[in-house]
Amino acid sequence: MRHPRIFLAGDSSVTSRPLSMAPMVGWGQVLHLFVRAAEVVNAARAGSSSRSFLERGRLAWILENIAPGDLLLISFGLIDMKPGDGRFTEPFGDFQRFLRQYAHGARERGAHPVFVTSHERRVFDDHGNMRRPLGLYPGAMRELAAGMSVPLLDLNEWSVGWWRQAGPQGTKDLFLYLDPAEHPNYPDGIADNTHLRGQGALECARFVAGELRAQSLLTPEYFRNLDANIPETAVEFLDDDVFERLTKERVGAVPAQRDRGALVESGALR
Repeated sequence: MRHPRIFLAGDSSVTSRPLSMAPMVGWGQVLHLFVRAAEVVNAARAGSSSRSFLERGRLAWILENIAPGDLLLISFGLIDMKPGDGRFTEPFGDFQRFLRQYAHGARERGAHPVFVTSHERRVFDDHGNMRRPLGLYPGAMRELAAGMSVPLLDLNEWSVGWWRQAGPQGTKDLFLYLDPAEHPNYPDGIADNTHLRGQGALECARFVAGELRAQSLLTPEYFRNLDANIPETAVEFLDDDVFERLTKERVGAVPAQRDRGALVESGALR
């Protein structure tokens, strides 16, 4: 019996981090702590939008390796909202168009696409009210999931509730907030409102695994530790050379840029 694999396509909120960037952690880096037997293949990459991940051949690599019965978890939005440098997408335009290509690609290979809305950034106003800078991207993913009958794990809505409960101060323990000299990788300290450290990533991964089980996307025997207290010391980091090798290797063949428009219009690349 071949066990299903869980492929991850996403951005810096999902990716596995090298040792040189610890204690920054993506939730995909620790998802394996909540599943058993099903291998987690984390192909997410920092700085990726739904557009750039596809155009740089990272989706192609996944589709070259995915097999019937596997899951493809798709999580974008944090970078799609950034203007310039060829990564921006409109929420109800190119963002949805690219997400369709991920879902169609998985289904054409007998695999199962799953949309995961991005966790929210840590942004509070002067009165302690939480803002939602991701704007329309989670809603656009929700709409597309409903229209395509793709399962949705709403990490965004769940994270908003958690960030609000923790408040401006408590969320600093979840995000990458470090004082000067607190960690050798960040000697000058850091105040990062986008990227998580161990506890934040572990709880996001626990939510994702719990939703996979609740929605019967994998049978119960594939899950573990959903109620366990897992310390940050359980987080493992890739050696930098392994990280660099995987980054370079996990790129597949994509059509030449000049041919992409015709392929999309014809439906050959959906």
